[in-house]
Amino acid sequence: MWEFPGGKIELNESPEQALQRELDEELRCSAEIGAHINTTEYEYDFGIVILTTYYCSLKGDEPQLTEHSEIRWVQVAELDQLDWAPADIPAVEQVMRDFQV
Repeated sequence: MWEFPGGKIELNESPEQALQRELDEELRCSAEIGAHINTTEYEYDFGIVILTTYYCSLKGDEPQLTEHSEIRWVQVAELDQLDWAPADIPAVEQVMRDFQV
């Protein structure tokens, strides 16, 4: 399944700082963190995930695969064609509404 990049927030870290760190660790890239899209809560078999999603603008180098099997840039109109992890679906739907797709 597809997921937006990110991960756990560490002690004394804001959600935006956590996203910056995770982008660097997972994709070796940096981004300007923009507007908050939404925060959702989803219960998986292993526990509850609280996912906060932001719009971002890539700064500098293109993302690099470090620990994932694939990375993909997708047009907003094509977002709903991917098999998203359940916790990410509300953010996908909100982005599509924001861009009136």
